[in-house]
Amino acid sequence: MKKTAFQTPRVALISFSHFVHDLYSSFLPPLLPLIIEKLSLTLSQAGLLSFVMQVPAMLNPLIGLFADNKKVARWLVILAPSFTALPMSLIMAAPSYFLLLILLFLSGISAALYHVPSPVLVAGYSGIRKGRGMSLFMSGGELARTLGPMVAVAALAWLGVDRFYLVFGLAVMTSVLLWLTLESPPEKPEVRRNGSLKQAYVEIRHVLKPLSGILAARAGMHASMGIFLSVFIKEQTGSLWYGGAALALYEAFGVAGVLSAGTLSDWIGRRKVLFWALATAPVTLLLFVHTTGFLKIGMLVITGFSVLSTTPVMLAIVQDNAQNHPSAANGMFMMVSFAVRSFAVVVVGAVGDMAGMENMFVFSAVVGFVSLPFLIWLPDRKKDM
Repeated sequence: MKKTAFQTPRVALISFSHFVHDLYSSFLPPLLPLIIEKLSLTLSQAGLLSFVMQVPAMLNPLIGLFADNKKVARWLVILAPSFTALPMSLIMAAPSYFLLLILLFLSGISAALYHVPSPVLVAGYSGIRKGRGMSLFMSGGELARTLGPMVAVAALAWLGVDRFYLVFGLAVMTSVLLWLTLESPPEKPEVRRNGSLKQAYVEIRHVLKPLSGILAARAGMHASMGIFLSVFIKEQTGSLWYGGAALALYEAFGVAGVLSAGTLSDWIGRRKVLFWALATAPVTLLLFVHTTGFLKIGMLVITGFSVLSTTPVMLAIVQDNAQNHPSAANGMFMMVSFAVRSFAVVVVGAVGDMAGMENMFVFSAVVGFVSLPFLIWLPDRKKDM
C-alpha cells in the first residue's frame, strides 16, 4: 500500500478504541450532580476532580519519547481502555472525597498513556489526509462523550451503585479485540535514535506557541460546557435526565464538528477552519446563556459543533510539522492541552462559586474571544504534498 494511501480499516479500529476509552472517561460529568450531593462538595471541589484526572498529562512529552517506539505505542493503545475503565467503574462506590481523587488520578495516568501514541498511529495510517484521520479519531472520543452521559445514567439506574462496576466488561473486550487485530503501521516514521524533548520542541515550536495561546483562551468554554453543563441544566430544571440529555446533545453536535473540521481543513486550510470555529463559539455560548426554549437548544448545538471541532485540526497541524519526533511532539501538545483545561476547570468552578453559573459561562465566552489574535502567528497547512 502506498505511503499516501488512507487506510480506513486501521483508522476505524483505533477510532473505535478511542470511543470505548473515552466512554469511561466521560462518566464523571453526568454523575457529578450525584457525587456532589453524596459527598457534599462545592463547585471548586468538583472542579478539582477533573483537574486531578488531567495532572498525569504533564508527563505527556516523556510518554511521547517512550511511545516513538511503535511496539510500545501498540501496547499502550491495547491496554489503556481497560486500565482507564477500571477506576472509572468504581467512582460511585468511593466512600470519601480522597479515595475518589485517587481513582480519578489513576484513570488520568492511563488516559495520558493512551492519548499520546494513538493519534500518531492514526497519522501513520492516514497518509496525506491527516485531517481526515484526526477527524475520524476525534469523532470516536466525541461520540463517547455524546453517549457517555446517557450510558452512565442508564447503567446507574439499571445496575445500581453496588453493581455499577460491571460496566468494566466492555473495556476488557475492547482490549482483547485490539490485541487480536491491531498491527503496527507498515510505514514507520523516521525517529532519531538520539531524540530528545529539546529536538522535538525545536521542530514544532513555531506552531506550538500559537496553538498554546488558542488552547488557553478556549479552555474555559471547553471546561464549563464539558464539566458543568449537566449541573447547570439540573439546577435550572431539577432533572438529572435533562442534564444528561443536554450534555449528550452538546457532544453529539461535537461529533459532527470533529468529523467535518479535520476533513475540511485538508481542502481549504487549517487556519481558515480554526478561525470559523473560534469566532463562532463565544458568540453562541453567550446566546445560549441568555436565551430560552428552542433558541437555547439551537445555541447549545452550535456551541458544541464549534467548540469541539478545533481539536482534530490542531492535532493535524502538529503532525504536519512533526516529521522526526511525532509522538514526542504530540505529547507536548497534549500536555499543554490537558494542563490548560485542568487549570480552566478549577478557575471556572471558582467563578461559578463566587458569581453563579450563568456568569461562569459568560466569563468563559468572553475569554474565548482572546483566541482569535493567535491565528495571526499560526502558519497554515504545510505544503509538503
